[in-house]
Amino acid sequence: MNYPNKIKKTTQKQINYSNRGMDLEQLINETNEYYVENDIALIYKKPTPIGISEAVYTEHGRVIKNGYFKAPSTLDYNGIYRKKYIEFEAKETQSTTSFPLANFHEHQLNYIRKVLKHGGICFVIIRMNGTVFLLPAESLVYFLDHFERKSIPYSYIEEKSYPIKEFYNPALDYLKVVDEIYFKGE
Repeated sequence: MNYPNKIKKTTQKQINYSNRGMDLEQLINETNEYYVENDIALIYKKPTPIGISEAVYTEHGRVIKNGYFKAPSTLDYNGIYRKKYIEFEAKETQSTTSFPLANFHEHQLNYIRKVLKHGGICFVIIRMNGTVFLLPAESLVYFLDHFERKSIPYSYIEEKSYPIKEFYNPALDYLKVVDEIYFKGE
């Protein structure tokens, strides 16, 4: 901008870097805390079932020396929202062209099918190319059943997913997208 006396001033667009560098899981955990604190939903990260095979006692208490996974884990998060069961997985990829299906274990894909069969809301939150997407499980299952590929092309993710915007609070308001997909017209 030009001001009197030939003083030039420029304005810069403010950019919010508050969530840059935070991993996806941390953003989701903060969002879930917000949902619980504000009585919006009860959604929690599921712990991986671990068995202890050897422990030692130290001055700080019992310390696990050896452990094992008791059972294959299912998906990362589950809970309840608007009287509906919710379950979802969170994944990130550095690939810019496709999302590798190797990021899923076979038992997770089978579990996604079971959640859908029983009427639950199920989806995958994917961070890719600097954007966070919510991919409904129905679109993931459709892809698995109709395409013989080892990865989901970015174009399919863009077409079948819904972008989730990052904010300050909640950090990643994915339930806004869930409302748009599963509770339209209510």
